[in-house]
Amino acid sequence: MTTPADRLEQPRIRVAIVDDEALVRSGFTLILGAADDIEVVVTSDGVGALAAIRAADPQVVLLDIRMPDVDGLHILSKLLEAPQPPVVAMLTTFAADEYIADALRRGASGFILKDTEPQHLGAMVRALAGGAVVLSPKVTKAVVESFLDTVDTGAPELVRRLTDRERDIVVLIADGLSNADIGVRLHVSMGTVKDSVSAIFAKLNVSTRVQAALIAERAGLLRADLP
Repeated sequence: MTTPADRLEQPRIRVAIVDDEALVRSGFTLILGAADDIEVVVTSDGVGALAAIRAADPQVVLLDIRMPDVDGLHILSKLLEAPQPPVVAMLTTFAADEYIADALRRGASGFILKDTEPQHLGAMVRALAGGAVVLSPKVTKAVVESFLDTVDTGAPELVRRLTDRERDIVVLIADGLSNADIGVRLHVSMGTVKDSVSAIFAKLNVSTRVQAALIAERAGLLRADLP
């Protein structure tokens, strides 16, 4: 059993928060700072975000999708150009934000509503750091349609390329599990899961876990519709 002392000895997840509103930055910092295993290493508005993030080297970036001075999508693209980019999840106020689909195509690892319940925020950051997909339930169905309606995926045909094991894995990806969690669930090594995820990406012609999950949903591979 992991004790509080054990958690304190483990490396903390380093997080950056980018939002044009100081109140949002301070609120998220306060919530995440209460967790023993998470450290907010930098907060910034859009103007100074790129320099601040590169200096702080966080693992996870929570990035406002709409900012008046600097486009959040531009920052996302620049961050993902790095040799070892951070995991980036977009922050949004609107359940049907028209920019979310574009963010997913550019490589965002998910999106979080700014009014997410505080008790859920830490779990979302941990999931992102572990390589999992994070999609706020309130906007998932709208995003699925917005993303896939602009991409001619041929989802059923693509999914038929997957082996039975790869189908199991893409379902677990859509459920938000990290590679480590998938390995435990399927009783295989994390290296095997990583290799399978790479094969899934190639067969589905995608570059992110979110995109793979959305194609699986469109193909009817998931056990139930996303909430």
